[in-house]
Amino acid sequence: MATVALATISEFPDLDDDGPALLAALAGEGVTGRPVAWDDDQADWSAFDLVVVRSTWDYSDRYAEFLHWAEHVSAVSRLANPLPVLRWNTDKRYLAELSAAGLPVVPTSWIEPGRPFELPPGEIVVKPAVSAGSRDTARYTADDAARARAHVQRLTGEDRVVMIQPYIPSVDADGETALLWLGGAFSHAIRKGPLLRRGAKLVQGLFAQEDISARTPSPDELAVADLVLRAVPGGPDGLLYARVDLVAGPDGPLVLELELTEPSLFLGYEPGAPARLAKAIARLV
Repeated sequence: MATVALATISEFPDLDDDGPALLAALAGEGVTGRPVAWDDDQADWSAFDLVVVRSTWDYSDRYAEFLHWAEHVSAVSRLANPLPVLRWNTDKRYLAELSAAGLPVVPTSWIEPGRPFELPPGEIVVKPAVSAGSRDTARYTADDAARARAHVQRLTGEDRVVMIQPYIPSVDADGETALLWLGGAFSHAIRKGPLLRRGAKLVQGLFAQEDISARTPSPDELAVADLVLRAVPGGPDGLLYARVDLVAGPDGPLVLELELTEPSLFLGYEPGAPARLAKAIARLV
């Protein structure tokens, strides 16, 4: 029987909410799934037929260490998603590449450590280029410019690249649409309610609590997500899973993020999703 490691963190030794259904579906495919903390010094990654990155939600706080781990796993086993994808996707400057390729991305400006900067007008979102779970991310109105500037200065003072985006007003009413691909095919979509409240404190813990519900994506959303996945290094065929987060812009869907590393896949919102992912994993091993 093939054995697959599902990389997680010690705070979630049994994976996220998707874990039980995925483990049961893997067993149905004749595959043993075993959650293992990615920083477990005792783990023998070469003993697994495949290592699937799942709940490694602290990677952004230990970025170099995480990439070193991924390089090691790739050398002794098979990693999904693959190492080149993880390297590319864990730094949100990939959004600049997508924009340069003509894809509809939420307009983003970048602030390098040690460089002077000016805040754009209007309501904005400030966050680090390497981040997860909405940590160190905040929404500011024009009246909060002093707080926004202090936020940027703190992050750049920690030698972190900062990204600034306009806050997209449609999120307050419509939320975000997250489209999920499993095994190279579209599986399902969900709605995420607005996460960033005006004047709210920064997220404490590993991630922000989310308001999730099932959603049927529009044809335009599906088309944009498909184009985005085609721009991934190595192409979409090399992805075990993918999540494309979109928001409604004035002229159509805009890409907010492309999640290819450790996204929640919301398997519980689509009855067939655990089996689809398990079958995709079984094909890889």
